[in-house]
Amino acid sequence: MPSTNTAAIEADDLRKRYGSEVALDGVSLSIPTGTVYGFLGPNGAGKTTTMRILTGLSRPSSGTVRVCGVDVADRRALARHVGYLPETPPLYEEFSAREQLEYVADLRDIAGEVADERIDRYLAEFELLDDADRRISEYSKGMKQKTAFVQSVLHDPDVLFLDEPTSGLDPRAARRIRESILAFADAGTTVFLSTHILPVVEAVADEVGVLYEGRLVAEGPPDAVTSRAATGDSGSLEDAFLAVTSGGEDVVDAEETDSGSERV
Repeated sequence: MPSTNTAAIEADDLRKRYGSEVALDGVSLSIPTGTVYGFLGPNGAGKTTTMRILTGLSRPSSGTVRVCGVDVADRRALARHVGYLPETPPLYEEFSAREQLEYVADLRDIAGEVADERIDRYLAEFELLDDADRRISEYSKGMKQKTAFVQSVLHDPDVLFLDEPTSGLDPRAARRIRESILAFADAGTTVFLSTHILPVVEAVADEVGVLYEGRLVAEGPPDAVTSRAATGDSGSLEDAFLAVTSGGEDVVDAEETDSGSERV
């Protein structure tokens, strides 16, 4: 586990272009160890591009990124520290959930007895144990999502990247995911959470960042972003999000950072 005295995620002036299209325009992040960071933005804002860069799956056009002190260009070293749940999880549908998790454990060099204990514990925790030996192709969307979440945390990552982790889940399973996020953060794991479900962010996030047109336009604790946004009387994170992505006034009474975002 990285030192709690250093940032788990450090990104400086990230820029990404696809031809003439600007996907990211100078995004900088410094996220402390053990933080749950809610990453918000409308479709097309650059959230997935940012996550792919932070996990080493894509290279920025310019800028630097280090996760747990590791340059993300070193994907082999990075893989030891990072778990990633993309919006479309990579699952082999001809496998059972148990076979999928055993395969991931082997890739992650998790020892046999340790792997077996973790797999059984997580399968039970997410109510998959009774169906563990059925093919994933027979699973509901929610069951597939839970299996994918388990495979992303099986190696106890230092930093966990989650893209829409509660997609397709019923309220009970969604709550279990939220509880797991908080438990991982309490144990020192840094969680980078991208979702459109703002109540999930309000429930678990220590900090939020709002991306709009490739720029980080607001960042800070959820209550500070909410209270200082120009949202009228309702004071919800949803209203704050709409205010800072409206193309008008961003966050009032906020200190502007070098990255161009409004820090509250």
